[in-house]
Amino acid sequence: MNQIPFASFVPMEKELGDAIKGAFSRVLDRSFYIGGPEDEAFENAFAAYCGTKYCVGTGNGLDSLMLILKALDIGEGDEVLVPSNTYIATALAVTYVGAKPVFVEPDLRYFNLDPSHLEETLTERTRAIMPVHLYGQPCDMDPIMSFAQKHSLYVIEDCAQAHGATYKGKKVGTFGDAAGFSFYPGKNLGALGDAGCAVTNHAEIADRVRALGNYGSDYKYHHIYKGNNSRLDELQAAVLSVKLPHLDRMNEARRKIAAYYLQNMHNPEVILPQVIRDVSPVWHIFAVRCRKRDRLEAWLKEKGIGTNKHYPIPMHLQPCYTDLGFHEGDYPIAETISATELSLPMYYGMTDEEVQYVVDGINSFPG
Repeated sequence: MNQIPFASFVPMEKELGDAIKGAFSRVLDRSFYIGGPEDEAFENAFAAYCGTKYCVGTGNGLDSLMLILKALDIGEGDEVLVPSNTYIATALAVTYVGAKPVFVEPDLRYFNLDPSHLEETLTERTRAIMPVHLYGQPCDMDPIMSFAQKHSLYVIEDCAQAHGATYKGKKVGTFGDAAGFSFYPGKNLGALGDAGCAVTNHAEIADRVRALGNYGSDYKYHHIYKGNNSRLDELQAAVLSVKLPHLDRMNEARRKIAAYYLQNMHNPEVILPQVIRDVSPVWHIFAVRCRKRDRLEAWLKEKGIGTNKHYPIPMHLQPCYTDLGFHEGDYPIAETISATELSLPMYYGMTDEEVQYVVDGINSFPG
């Protein structure tokens, strides 16, 4: 029986292992672990990669979004529009600053926030939109930005799954006022632990995010905000600097796998993802839908093919958000995705034989 994991770091680690070990040694020899030259070098390199003026390292992706919201003075009494279909960290960032997440339904074809639903969710308390480039596919940013400009709203992009993805030739993270990235190990650009960053073209936002993530301090023992402790450490920055030059190449490998899946999977029981025009996804996740999702999951498991579900309980039905008063049926599109989505193996280093085996597993599913 073939054993194809849902994800694997092994091929990448075989290629970059020596360089990563060299980064360990460099940090250890320097005996400088937070806020040093590795952090500065990575921040400069990642800002240049994204095409932004500033990058500020943080402890994780959730903190990146939360600190951006704080930097924009979004808090108690404010509302932020977030997609109803995403990982809960997006909504939690809003909750943590005292604001209210307001859910916007996605487009069932692309999984991302549907701009046509923005108007119906707007209130006098709305301060910002937080589009998520889910699964590595860019949102349709032109109508989102037009809506935000019309109503004087901030736009904070959640790029946690979309490192290097482009919309009309421009990298995600460069459209809004600021963007948050996660470098969780499983991301296309992953650290060896939790890590994240915020990127922006606005110096004031960058300065405030940096201070807020450093206990609210603009210089040692001087605290201008009630801040947090959320900083990118030197070791993770050094590892990310090793991986960053290889990101585009590794993203391209994912694109080739996705293209083969899309061209060769032909099962009427399985709905393949669609891609909006003028974008280049990076396929952090290759998500299909199936009305018999659990049976498909079991079928692939029997064949030794690993899968995952993103995300089986929609945010509005999570126990932690019962205070918002939602019930089953309130967000039917998000609920449909949660009940039917299945993520297939997608990682750098998959062999042609492994990719074909996954295709054969899907095509042979009897329903």
